[in-house]
Amino acid sequence: MMKTLLLDLDGTMYRGTQIIESAKALIDQCVEKGVPYLFLTNNSMRTRQENALHMEKMGYEHIKPQQFYNSAMASAQYAAKHFKQRKAYYIGANGMKEALEESGFTITDKIPDFVFVGLNKEMNYHDYSKGLAHLLHGAKLIGTNQDRILAKPDGFEIGNGSIVAMFEYASKQESPKIAKPHAPILELCLEANGLTKEDVILVGDNLETDISLGYNNGVETVFVESGVHKREDIASLGIEPDHVISDLSEFRFEWLEK
Repeated sequence: MMKTLLLDLDGTMYRGTQIIESAKALIDQCVEKGVPYLFLTNNSMRTRQENALHMEKMGYEHIKPQQFYNSAMASAQYAAKHFKQRKAYYIGANGMKEALEESGFTITDKIPDFVFVGLNKEMNYHDYSKGLAHLLHGAKLIGTNQDRILAKPDGFEIGNGSIVAMFEYASKQESPKIAKPHAPILELCLEANGLTKEDVILVGDNLETDISLGYNNGVETVFVESGVHKREDIASLGIEPDHVISDLSEFRFEWLEK
């Protein structure tokens, strides 16, 4: 029996809208060999359907919406599990809206119980100030993830974690830590897919999120140098992957054997 691949997206499967060819080849091999795979991402912007279309437009095949689990889904499900209230205001995109509605939240800007903060690159100062007003009037801050930066084709851009940190500072609140590298997103993803920690292997480019998630939770990891970090960062960060590869063409399928 083979383990299931839990694959990161940004920096592992693609950079922005630029496909990573070795990642496409890996997916094609998984299909050929009958290896199950899921996508576990801190990116909360896209719905599952939008994620699938985004990858298909780049040239990926064999991608299904139900294969995606993102930080918006984890955040909404986490809040639904831990709190009784169900009125939410959100800063984010379609992925955040879909996740909240699927978890039974009513989206409103009239005295919400929560302000969910996901990434939306079109949001402005006015939008952020409106979210802050709700927080200052008693709404609870729920940040979808703590990513400081995101990889793009020609470098990096500000990640959602930097936006969440702004709201934490302005509101004097602290968001629960839900997404990678924190355990809730892993536990909720595994639960949703009927898997255990022993059933999966995590693959990602970010030592501080992808690899740290596995490192701290007893899950085998594969670190690929296609995105945020390089192998020289391992020692300085003190996060040790189980396997280190330059690109996904070096992935070995025997790692998946139970």
